[in-house]
Amino acid sequence: MTGIAAEVVVDGRTLSYDDVVAVAHHGARVVLADEVLPRLARERAVVDDVVDRQVPAYGLTTGLGTRSSYALPRGELEVFSVRTVRGRANAVGDPLPVPVVRAAVLARVSGIAGGGSGVRPEIPRLLVAMLNTGVHPVLPEVGSIGASDLCQMAHVGLVVIGEGRAEFGGTVLDGAEALRRAGLAPAALGPKDGHVLCSASPLAAGQGVLALHEAAAVLTLAQAVTALTYEGFRANTSPLDPRVLGLRPAPGQSRAAGELLALLAGGQLTDPRHARRVQDPVSLRCTAQVHGALYAALGFADDALGPELGGCGDNPVVLADTGEILSSGNFHTPALALAFDTLALALTQTASLSAERMRRLLDPAVSGLPANLSPYGPERSGFAPLAKTAQALVAEIRMLSTPVCTDPRHGADAVEDDSTNAALGARRLSTVLARLRHLLAVEAVAAAQAVDLAAPSTLGRGPELLHRTIREIVPRLDEDRPCGVDVEAVSRDILGSDEVLSTLRGLLGGAS
Repeated sequence: MTGIAAEVVVDGRTLSYDDVVAVAHHGARVVLADEVLPRLARERAVVDDVVDRQVPAYGLTTGLGTRSSYALPRGELEVFSVRTVRGRANAVGDPLPVPVVRAAVLARVSGIAGGGSGVRPEIPRLLVAMLNTGVHPVLPEVGSIGASDLCQMAHVGLVVIGEGRAEFGGTVLDGAEALRRAGLAPAALGPKDGHVLCSASPLAAGQGVLALHEAAAVLTLAQAVTALTYEGFRANTSPLDPRVLGLRPAPGQSRAAGELLALLAGGQLTDPRHARRVQDPVSLRCTAQVHGALYAALGFADDALGPELGGCGDNPVVLADTGEILSSGNFHTPALALAFDTLALALTQTASLSAERMRRLLDPAVSGLPANLSPYGPERSGFAPLAKTAQALVAEIRMLSTPVCTDPRHGADAVEDDSTNAALGARRLSTVLARLRHLLAVEAVAAAQAVDLAAPSTLGRGPELLHRTIREIVPRLDEDRPCGVDVEAVSRDILGSDEVLSTLRGLLGGAS
């Protein structure tokens, strides 16, 4: 992000990832664009007309799921909206983090603002007010199968009607009390409003945005840590030559290679004649290909996620221009779920390569450095035990990358017979990224030691930055000592530093 917005205007069309991050993590104020409420009022008039004429419309004048053929009595439509919320608030598990909740509520507001839901304008206004005053519904982490985030978003609906639980000012309260302390009042639901509060996939979208934002940062860090390893290993950079890559232009690899060369600029390694070997192990030689594949996976996820932030995921949808209410499949998210699975697999490839690079640094027959990166050689353990930690991290990341979009799935019998698990696919990415950040810290600690032992006369600008900042908080290894605390410090204070990330991205300049 070039700057954190203090206010985000939601028009239902242009919500960006930076907007979501600003609201979710930094508390940016949310404002509905001027055209939103008049748009919603026109659509609500269509809903009211359909109700008055008793036209069959799914979830409005009929039941839901297997009860879609059941016509609801006119006098029950309002209470049916309330029952819809109460009956679907069935999620379980630990509460989702507040930033995820804020991202999900913002994504739902954006989906409503763009039109198609037919909701009463009072509902999105209250959701916006909850964001701006810090009323955060408690959303348990498990409950969505990806056919809308029904069972989790219903917990947002509970707070809207003054029920459920919400966090306010650091305390979890009854929903009604949280609203009262924020100076807000519960909403009265009309026909269709309850279904709208539960509908679409805003949790998958909101959490997905936060995951993609984090994944882009982690990829920049992976590039920088790789460049530091290159310096310690004295790697051959000829595989990064644009002429080589142009002979087989695989997705993303030229961008990844260009960034590595930009990070190494100012050092000796941009000239392959300074390499120690003619040909390096695949974990070094093919970093551009693997990181390029991660760039491609991020692009795929971006294409799939954009429509979720700027589109209508409701069913049915309301068309104000023609006065129609039509059945919709826009709640279904197979491309989004596939994109999250693809991103998890690409992150796993990146993780595996990081662990292998670290292991190559420990092997004197390959690296030309003292065994285990200890100045005493095989007389000491050095970083050898840390390789086990790296492997444990890779094992967990690999387990978490198992595709979830192909799991057997069903909902209401004979009607809701497919789902996507998109929300699960997004949620597990946060754990994958946390483990990958730790893994990169392991490699960075080892690579800094390798640079000390290799003692090159000059370092590239990116490796120099990382090596210097690492040595400010972690001394080089002499006698054996616990290294887990060093990894934690590097992960938290360097790879987790916005300043370091911003400086690294500045070094990339036009390379990306």
